[in-house]
Amino acid sequence: MRHRRRLVCGLRLIALAFAVFGAVTAVASPEPARAKPAAVATGARVGLQDEVTRLVLDLSDHVTFDLFTLDDPYRVVIDMPEIKWELAATALPSRKGLFGRLRYGLFRPGTSRLVLDCNGPVAVNEAFVMKPLDDKGYRLVVDLVAADGNAFMSSIRGLKRAPAASRPTTNPSPSLTFAPPPPRPGSSPVQRVIVIDPGHGGDDPGAIGVSGTYEKNVTLAAARDVRNELQRLGGYRVVLTREQDKFIRLRDRVAFGRDAGADLFVSLHADTMPNRQVRGASVYTLSETASDAEAAALAVQENKADLIAGVDLTQETSEVANILIDLAQRETMNRSAQFAALLVDELRRETRLLRNTHRFAGFAVLKAPDVPSVLVELGFLSNRGDEKMLRTKAYRQKLAAAIARGIDRYLVGVEEAFRN
Repeated sequence: MRHRRRLVCGLRLIALAFAVFGAVTAVASPEPARAKPAAVATGARVGLQDEVTRLVLDLSDHVTFDLFTLDDPYRVVIDMPEIKWELAATALPSRKGLFGRLRYGLFRPGTSRLVLDCNGPVAVNEAFVMKPLDDKGYRLVVDLVAADGNAFMSSIRGLKRAPAASRPTTNPSPSLTFAPPPPRPGSSPVQRVIVIDPGHGGDDPGAIGVSGTYEKNVTLAAARDVRNELQRLGGYRVVLTREQDKFIRLRDRVAFGRDAGADLFVSLHADTMPNRQVRGASVYTLSETASDAEAAALAVQENKADLIAGVDLTQETSEVANILIDLAQRETMNRSAQFAALLVDELRRETRLLRNTHRFAGFAVLKAPDVPSVLVELGFLSNRGDEKMLRTKAYRQKLAAAIARGIDRYLVGVEEAFRN
């Protein structure tokens, strides 16, 4: 688009400095083909015996695994070759014994991750795979006991376990790959690129609703609905930051949008609030100071998502790069605010909105310096009404249609302003 080319030209020096100072990048190459999952996880349960809390994961086949611990918060992490997860969300163990909750998913191509959130420091007493016995299949067994902080960090030293094919590195997050889809037959020669970002994924489920709904599943389904609506309108090339249940770092999501040449970046979320009466959709744009306490709390919660995979990226960007990004972001923030106002107007026609619907917060995924970006809170999974509606395709399609109309109105308006 012409307005975008003019903005990009003006930011060429900034983009160069961005690269010199180690800013996020993405590799334009197709994802490698992955082998069929070797095993299927069919069930998970937690049992208590004396001072031991035991997790049992039912598997269709034997797996190797690697186990390590993380603190702040306390977690036990188990990496396995990529497997297929067929666990019912409502059946997952939560807050039993030493567990806070259990999370799982695809961590990177070829590696599945199981994360045990613990209520405090623990020691791993035993961890092993049990062979089929008495009509039961393979079982991964992990026994935990309470421990002090020092014991927690040293509990897996000398632990007998089957090593995984590759141990985690100091930075286990994968480099992002991106393969743009071919233009649709008969489409406009100048297609506007829209990047839809389904929040969370993999071993980061995001919010968990009052009935066990995972945010990562809601956002992926909603992202696909938005893509369908935009393709129905025509003239758009829509790409998703993730097409499946896998973990992607926040900064990699931003890099994805920039490498795709996005005209707009839309991140979708459905969080929880302590007050279960709070409900309704809202739209966020970038601000270093949040518009209210709720926005600030959500931004902190979302920006900590990288820590779930054991990688703290808060110091990754240099001070100089931050200054350059800030300069470039000023114009982009204005465009984002204009886009957000149109989205709010369209969402209001379809659903209930949160008070002060257009909000401001320091979400990491909104920090692309040259791509107008918004974060749409589709609703709150902590509210039974919102959760129930977000689980229905008909309601998600209503939201998707509103988002698509907002995108279309914004970009048509930009084109008209440029011609005039």
